[in-house]
Amino acid sequence: METPMENLHAYMTEAAAEAARIARGVTPDQLSAPTPCDKWDTRTLVNHWVLYASHGLEHRALRKQLPEALTERDFAADPDWAEAYAAQLDRAVAAWADPAVWEGEVDLGFAKMPAAEIASLVVKETVVHGWDVARATGQEYRCSDGLGELILEVVDEHAEVYRQYEGFAEPVPLPDPDSATAFERALALSGRTPRR
Repeated sequence: METPMENLHAYMTEAAAEAARIARGVTPDQLSAPTPCDKWDTRTLVNHWVLYASHGLEHRALRKQLPEALTERDFAADPDWAEAYAAQLDRAVAAWADPAVWEGEVDLGFAKMPAAEIASLVVKETVVHGWDVARATGQEYRCSDGLGELILEVVDEHAEVYRQYEGFAEPVPLPDPDSATAFERALALSGRTPRR
């Protein structure tokens, strides 16, 4: 990633704030609703989102593996899961506030990657799945132009790997690509259908 650490942390902060806002807008009756992720209902998506975009983000900064107790937890079973998620997002963003965290590599258990690249991938997860949750629950996802450009850069760089593991579907053609925002292009490239 060519994005400076300071900008990446600012985009991480923006993505976390929007994730918390979207989470607070999810009602209990919506947890069984379908999502843009074909095989997942909203509860499954929320649990994945909470695990990797908050706990996973903090654990990567601390260079720790996610414990099994977290990977198996049904976060959405807690009536206050959205507030717990918002608090955990704050802890995760704070963990990345130390410039030293951005140096070196992060051991994922199966591979090592530069810390900044890991951060950008988790921000992409936070944003794209945040959009998925918003779409599933009838909310509008808000994304600045700068964050949208970052997400497009990350999706473009890693789309084929995600497709190999069924994380992305095939790209969706945009009716008017010249007028699409960077974020809309990122969504389409990830196999999602953005709607104005």
